[in-house]
Amino acid sequence: MTTTEDPTTTAAAVDPGPLIKLTIADCAAKVLHSAVTLGVFAALAEGPRDAAHVSRRTGIHSRMAPDFLDALAGLGLLERTDGRYRNSLLAQAYLVPDSTSYLGGFVELTNETLYGTWGRLTEALRTGEPQHLDPDKGGFVGDRHQDPAKMKRFLAGLDAYSDRMGAELARRVDWRRHTSFTDLGGARGNLAAVLAQAHPHLRATCFDLERTRPLFTEHISGLALGDRVAFVGGDFFADELPQSDVFVLGHILHGFDTERRRTLLRRVFDALNPGGTVVVYDRMIDDDRSDPERLLSSLHMRLVSPDGSEYRVADCRDWLREAGFTDGAAEPLLGTHTLVTAHKEAAA
Repeated sequence: MTTTEDPTTTAAAVDPGPLIKLTIADCAAKVLHSAVTLGVFAALAEGPRDAAHVSRRTGIHSRMAPDFLDALAGLGLLERTDGRYRNSLLAQAYLVPDSTSYLGGFVELTNETLYGTWGRLTEALRTGEPQHLDPDKGGFVGDRHQDPAKMKRFLAGLDAYSDRMGAELARRVDWRRHTSFTDLGGARGNLAAVLAQAHPHLRATCFDLERTRPLFTEHISGLALGDRVAFVGGDFFADELPQSDVFVLGHILHGFDTERRRTLLRRVFDALNPGGTVVVYDRMIDDDRSDPERLLSSLHMRLVSPDGSEYRVADCRDWLREAGFTDGAAEPLLGTHTLVTAHKEAAA
């Protein structure tokens, strides 16, 4: 005799909380975005203030302020004591404007672009087509934002990431045996600058599209590193890559399909000096494809590009081996990325 399970009984036994939390997950992100846009963290940069002070500084209506500020406290971005608010350590480190580690520009442009793109996910799933934002309507597309001020804020936000990434790479890679490196797709050169500052014996090259040169020149000149960090404009697949002891490919391979990844790694191998090292980092997918954050990152790349996606660690190591590299080793990086390093054998 077949017994049909009562769905009411099943539902009662399963807590719907995780489903509800997932359904409204974007609400927390929007609270962060609004706080950055309205200047909440700047208003609290000098120390604790009450809600009335924050409202006067930011223009937040008194009816909205209590729940909004307490929500920020609940999210770990503010701390509340005796009715007064202050920035949490996290917010003070990354969300106060004019600080060297400010991520607010990245937060603002993420708000501007991410929701528009992910709002078209259903369409993308049906068609397989990337969902570009319209640059003529102010949408952000790669490094071609129509508003130069927003482009600078976005790059400043990325610099906060590259500061941390550069510090980690400076520690993880054995730079003592090398004298030069090239950062492929290095934008305005901040990662290269961090590595050059950490290891004064290194000379760096930032290789990117020619339209990036003015941004690079302005940034590197401001850091007084123009004599050690150079820019070479070109196309990864059409132009000669600089000869170097080390190549860094950060957030590069995920922009291409598998064949172009293989092609690029072969070109890097040819340009790398004997005994040199290739350094690859991305939000690589774990080999059993179970980490949801990595998979969401990969889905995002499929949403915004015709060929891009994240890729498995094992696949990266296979491509490196096919290109001629040896000793492909993988390790976690900053909790969100995977670092793969491999080597070109020294000349006999």
